[in-house]
This record gives sequence, C-alpha cells and structure tokens, in this order.
Amino acid sequence: MALRTLKPKVAMLAPRLKRYAPGDETERSRYRDETQAWRRWYKTARWQKLRMSVLVRDLFTCQMCRKMETNTSQLVCDHVDQHHGNEEAFWSGPFQTLCKTCHDSTKQKMERRL
Repeated sequence: MALRTLKPKVAMLAPRLKRYAPGDETERSRYRDETQAWRRWYKTARWQKLRMSVLVRDLFTCQMCRKMETNTSQLVCDHVDQHHGNEEAFWSGPFQTLCKTCHDSTKQKMERRL
C-alpha cells in the first residue's frame, strides 16, 4: 500500500506581529509612532527643551558609563522610571542622560527584567 500526502486541514494563519528585517529600525519606529500615541510627545518643542536642560545639567555625560559625548544625537534623555504612557509621569521625571549604547542595551535589559 502506497503512502500519500493528505491535504492540510488547517490553513496557514496570518502572523499577528509584524516582523522587521534586522537593522530596519526606521520602519519599526514608524510603526510604533503610529500605534503608540504618547510617542508624539518626543517630537514636541517642550520635550526638546526639557531634553537639552537634562543634558546640560548632566554635563553631556552618560550616567552609567560616565562617557562624555559632544554629539548630542548620541545622547538620550532617559526616564529613570518607566512612564507607561502616563502623561504626568512622562513630563515629571526623574530624568538622566545616557549614551545611546547604554540606553539601548543595558537600560533596556534592566527594564525588561521588571
């Protein structure tokens, strides 16, 4: 008796999460901007002024690795405590200056553990 392939009984399900190619941060960021309304707050003049005041206060120095960075595009004004989209927590802080490396690796790992 020969074996034969049976037709699948379940159709392929569409993925529920959009997948991004490694390094496609621009597209991922655009998607997050569209789905998380609080991310617009980062594009306001109010945030830019607050961010710069924190960077100046911390003397453009990462509070984790202590690296001083003159290129402000490589510095992040970080919320010490997660705000989870709460507007009052977003604007009230506390804040710290982090270099992008510390923010995108060390700080993110710490927050994922919580």
